[in-house]
Amino acid sequence: MSRDNWYKVDNVAKVFLATAAKRDTRTLRVSCTLWEEVDPELLQEAVLSAIQIRPQFQVRIRRGVFWHYMEDTDLQPVVTEEHGRVCPILYQPGRAMLHYKVTYYHNRINLDLFHAISDGTGALEFLNIIVSDYLKLKYPDKFDDVVIHSGASEDDLNQDSYKQFFGSMGLKASSLKKAYHPSGLKLPYDQLQFFEVQMPVDQILPKAKELGVSLTSYIGARFMLAIHSDMPPRKKGIPVNVSLPVNLRNYYPSYTSRNFFNNVNVNHVFDEEISLEDLAKEFDAKMKENLTEENIKKQMDNFETMEYVAPVRAVPLFIKQWVVRYGSKVTDKKVSVVLSNLGVQKPPKEMADKVQNYSAFCSSSNLFSTMSSYNGVLTLGIASPYSNTRVVKKLVRDLSGDDIKIKLYATEVIR
Repeated sequence: MSRDNWYKVDNVAKVFLATAAKRDTRTLRVSCTLWEEVDPELLQEAVLSAIQIRPQFQVRIRRGVFWHYMEDTDLQPVVTEEHGRVCPILYQPGRAMLHYKVTYYHNRINLDLFHAISDGTGALEFLNIIVSDYLKLKYPDKFDDVVIHSGASEDDLNQDSYKQFFGSMGLKASSLKKAYHPSGLKLPYDQLQFFEVQMPVDQILPKAKELGVSLTSYIGARFMLAIHSDMPPRKKGIPVNVSLPVNLRNYYPSYTSRNFFNNVNVNHVFDEEISLEDLAKEFDAKMKENLTEENIKKQMDNFETMEYVAPVRAVPLFIKQWVVRYGSKVTDKKVSVVLSNLGVQKPPKEMADKVQNYSAFCSSSNLFSTMSSYNGVLTLGIASPYSNTRVVKKLVRDLSGDDIKIKLYATEVIR
């Protein structure tokens, strides 16, 4: 592969590059669990095949004078059995390395990806291509006609859609206030703990419908109440804020495999008693208000316009990174938990009976939960930097209290 091609990183990637750290590696993981043990040799062959379809991931991030950029690389991925932490470090300045990693464990295939390269949608597409190519190798002639491709050109897949659709308005300050964060110390040695919570869709979806809200709003309200239960009395006036990443491809005609998402926020101040029903309805109303195309465009125009302010463009990279780092810390203080709904997973129907489930995690300096469903199972992938697990325990107990059967898995941590 030629190294002649290079690409500017998008504005969201600049934030990830400036803020990647040992605890919050800015790595996301998407996984596909099959019904059978994974053959590592075939998986290696499948990954090499998949990168021919998605060469956008075969890049190395380099430092320029004013901004980072990506260039094509000849480095080849090597599939290994899973060991070490979930969401590992996949970017180190000056080090020649791929910014994604494919591992396996028994019947699960994992794709870890540095978030500057792509978002959850792009990562899941890449994972499904890998799984598809793996099953084609595993079962010759059975899946030859299965194609996972949007039909987009290489230019479309490489497109910086933020520049394409946003950046036409003046700058406005955020009105969000500092949010409540769970109390207690963070885990030692820059660790994160990961929880996978599984529950039947046919048990939890009726609960949301009874309240007249979406499943996202039901889970969001449950998270709010779990966080509220951790609040000491003196902090009851601090808002609980749930940040919701939104796939902008649902609003704009983009086929990019790079980042193209935005965050909207729903907050509530627990200054008086409120029921789950009322909170869920309030959450649903606020979320729908924020998800109008007009409101999304206003927020993204404000964000994207930053790059075109002349004094900012001329500032050296190390100063820009310090500013972005500071701004990210300020933003993190305004978020109690991130809830990312990756939606219903839909592998090719011909392969559906080979796939057991999907799951996802994302590293974070705060609480972060992904949410996805497949084969009748809703899966939450929760990452937490905190030593105490009160919020997660409260969430699981409340869901169980709604007569929802819960399966809970957790990683071990060093105390």
